[in-house]
Amino acid sequence: MKTRFSILAILLVLALHAGAQTVAQWRGPARDGKYNETNLLTSWPAEGPALMWKTEEIGNGYASPTVTSNRLYIAGEIDTAGYLFAFDLKGKLIWKTNYGKEWVASYEGARCAPTVVGDLIYVCSGLGNVACIEAKSGAIKWSADMRRDFHGRFTMFGHAESSLVEREKVFLVPGGADTSVLAMNRFTGKVLWTCKGHNDLPGYNSPYLIRLKERNVLVTFTNYTMLGIDAETGELLWTHDQDNIPLAERKPGNGDTHSNTVYFEDGFIYYIAGDGNCAVKLSLSDDGRKITQVWRNKAIDNYMGGFVKLGNYLYTCLSEKRQLVCLDASNGQVTDSLKCGAGSVIFADNLLYYYNQRGEVKLVKPDPKKMELLGSFKVTAGTKEHFSHPVISDGVFYIRHGKALMAYDIRKK
Repeated sequence: MKTRFSILAILLVLALHAGAQTVAQWRGPARDGKYNETNLLTSWPAEGPALMWKTEEIGNGYASPTVTSNRLYIAGEIDTAGYLFAFDLKGKLIWKTNYGKEWVASYEGARCAPTVVGDLIYVCSGLGNVACIEAKSGAIKWSADMRRDFHGRFTMFGHAESSLVEREKVFLVPGGADTSVLAMNRFTGKVLWTCKGHNDLPGYNSPYLIRLKERNVLVTFTNYTMLGIDAETGELLWTHDQDNIPLAERKPGNGDTHSNTVYFEDGFIYYIAGDGNCAVKLSLSDDGRKITQVWRNKAIDNYMGGFVKLGNYLYTCLSEKRQLVCLDASNGQVTDSLKCGAGSVIFADNLLYYYNQRGEVKLVKPDPKKMELLGSFKVTAGTKEHFSHPVISDGVFYIRHGKALMAYDIRKK
């Protein structure tokens, strides 16, 4: 009996350890665009912060890097193949692994930021090739094809989700008629559950996990609908449609562009999209089974730049008017705007970092009444569109522009 209890205790410790592993992923530790950094520069010289290193060997793509304490991982496409690259933090290539065919149609290249949990990395191609890769060696532990294995489908610009991991599960959105969303065992690739959803194509969304007392709720977008799913069982709890457009009448541009991960705080879900409902605040019941719309602002048309919530305010971009704006989270109304182009936004050490689609990086002091521009520089290396989201880790600012990856020193001396 004593031996059995000892084994159970060891297994419990191991399980808790596995669940508590450090996760490096899309838009920071909590997927909210916030980086827990201090002692960063509060202004930049005219030429920008010092460039520590750069590489132009990562192939085509828009995927952001993922940075751990000693490695940087990033995906790119070379000659139609998708590669995951591992660099040390001085820019030296350690290994690269072919994870399958990559997207080479519209806006060719890798889309998805890798997710690193302990010694395993999860990556997905625009064509739906999924792989679990060992961080030390680059060896593929298991792989799957969402189209072949799970009846998956993709939309105009391919799969663009950065995988979400919770304990033993990794969540994916194949967008199949009977496999809209699924959970897999992240160690083996075995399917744990599937959710049919609304028989909708996938969106371009990276899922988010809401942790409640009664259950964890997985929130993600398919083409026209936001889904709330019980993360343990796969039960569909609720949906939130875009503009109530009948399925037969839905066309590209009518609520199908959902690239921004949602955010949850104090009982409320916030999301921002480029079309459809655009900016929305929802109240979530304590048991996670019901949502109620609080407000909607259809003028906030941010397609893929993300947003951050600071106190009672949301900071995001307008795609058509090409501005950085601040919204009052109580009512969804704009309190201030800054003309600095359409782009992506992250936050660290009390400041916003804004990378616009003209290749300009802006350092902005957030203020709901009057935002202040503190610095700016232009990214000149790289290829094609400036769509990637920047990353900050240990005082280093990372930007990907197509085939180029740059690391800037933004630490105070």
